[in-house]
Amino acid sequence: MSFIINTKYRSDEIEIMDDFSIKGILLRDTLDKLANINKWLGGNKVTLNGLKKILKNHPKENTITIIDLGCGDGDMLRRVAIFGKKAGYTFKLIGVDANEDTVKYATQLSRNYHEISYLCQDIFSDEFEENNYDLALSTLFLHHFSEDEIVSILNQIQKKTSIGIIINDLHRHPLAYYLFKLLSLVIKNKMVKQDGLTSILKGFKKGDLVRISKKLNGKSYIQWKWAFRYQWILKRT
Repeated sequence: MSFIINTKYRSDEIEIMDDFSIKGILLRDTLDKLANINKWLGGNKVTLNGLKKILKNHPKENTITIIDLGCGDGDMLRRVAIFGKKAGYTFKLIGVDANEDTVKYATQLSRNYHEISYLCQDIFSDEFEENNYDLALSTLFLHHFSEDEIVSILNQIQKKTSIGIIINDLHRHPLAYYLFKLLSLVIKNKMVKQDGLTSILKGFKKGDLVRISKKLNGKSYIQWKWAFRYQWILKRT
């Protein structure tokens, strides 16, 4: 019997977080802990680094509208807002999440960031399709969906963006799984522990992303980043 976790294929297990009716203290504690884990492991830098790359040589005189898919508690958008101010950009930032309580919490945490607003929307809804934006961010979001759904989502987003899409998601690897299991020893939140391991098994190998990219338009740049992340930049052509 093998005791090594099999990561050959993506898991289709449902995460607790995928239940959009979850609310209250458990949800908010989970969002806080996930934001801290992202900070500890340097995950947010993958998105910010991608943003710097895609905006290199982009004119700063016009407002750039950025939408964050599955924004959670808005931690990523707050970091983007800080970067934008330091770099001299004028950003209009929109966070989208399907969980109403998550959106309320993100709004509360972002009350001092006037360039950020939030929408409670399902990305497969007609109301989401009415949004206009120049650039889309997807941080630890796409792994929640099947490959067919990912192709559909990205094709839809690509048609709307004038600049492109920055994707930051998990590398499906046994070492990533066991390192998170080790980290879980100091995490008391059951949802974070369970969903964290499930997320890794729902993550990607480079071949998955290359295969998906061939079903999309535009230029695609895929790079491995610490800690077990892929940075995938989709540029409009």
